[in-house]
Amino acid sequence: MAGKDYYKILGIARSASEKEIKQAYRRLARKHHPDVNSGDKEAEARFKELNHAHEVLSDAEKRKKYDQYGERWEQAEQFEKAQTAYGSGRSTWRPTSGGGFEFNTGGFGGGGGFDDLMGGIFGRRRQPRRGGNIEQPVEVTLEEAYAGTSRTLQLQTEEACPACKGAGRVNNITCGTCQGQGILARPRRLEVKIPAGAKDGSRVRMAGEGQAGVGGGQKGDLFLVVSVQPHERFERKGDDLYTDVAVPLVTAVLGGEVKVDTLKGQIALKIAAETQNGRVIRLSGLGMPKLGGSGPNGDLYAWVTVELPVGLTEEQKQLFEALKASLA
Repeated sequence: MAGKDYYKILGIARSASEKEIKQAYRRLARKHHPDVNSGDKEAEARFKELNHAHEVLSDAEKRKKYDQYGERWEQAEQFEKAQTAYGSGRSTWRPTSGGGFEFNTGGFGGGGGFDDLMGGIFGRRRQPRRGGNIEQPVEVTLEEAYAGTSRTLQLQTEEACPACKGAGRVNNITCGTCQGQGILARPRRLEVKIPAGAKDGSRVRMAGEGQAGVGGGQKGDLFLVVSVQPHERFERKGDDLYTDVAVPLVTAVLGGEVKVDTLKGQIALKIAAETQNGRVIRLSGLGMPKLGGSGPNGDLYAWVTVELPVGLTEEQKQLFEALKASLA
């Protein structure tokens, strides 16, 4: 990805906020995800670029170093550590206009010192580094969010090279399988579970399912970013649900029962006599489960809508006239 601008990849300004970075990534990730671009190698490459750009820019410390040094920020970080180890007064370095670095290793004498350390940084004594995290958008229905569900994901991830075990070298020679990178790109199918109670924007962590580490370092994590589809009958607010319930006029006046839809199926709701239009009836525990099972379910609120009769006969109209006169 040399020479590429992470801000341009995500289509955002360099001053973009954390929220704008996340929104841009989620929008583009959906568009270029391998699941919706089956067999499209360019989309796969684009998706990989988006993940890498988001990994750096969504981390405040990484973003700061990237803004200062560009794509070689990781090497700059290693050089800074090397300087600290050997004493800042004995060596200096600075980024050049061509994207590299200039060194002055004077004062180390003839023992190799700083040069040997640089060799370690770039191969011979590569330090283990944890792999990057991956964010994967997942869309679910309200019913799936209520009961929990699973998805099979098609991922383009990086795995530790089997030839060098992620070290980048075999017998002190650059690994020919991974060209010294220690990692290889691999397509992968992964079965993931979305827990009951997931909300729009919930992040579900899959430990160790992210990018491979470098030099034998631990793998990163996979984060599922949940998006819950709108529902035709229910509105969700936190763990509570809201729905309309139609009540015939006679039932609203005299009392009775009506059927109410819940995410567990229909139930009978008792309507008290003289129930007014617009009344809200609370049904305890019939809302959404708490994410992680940390408490009781939310509630379902039924909004009463009184239905007026239509197509009345003359006799029925006369009865209403009589009722009108009696209430005058």
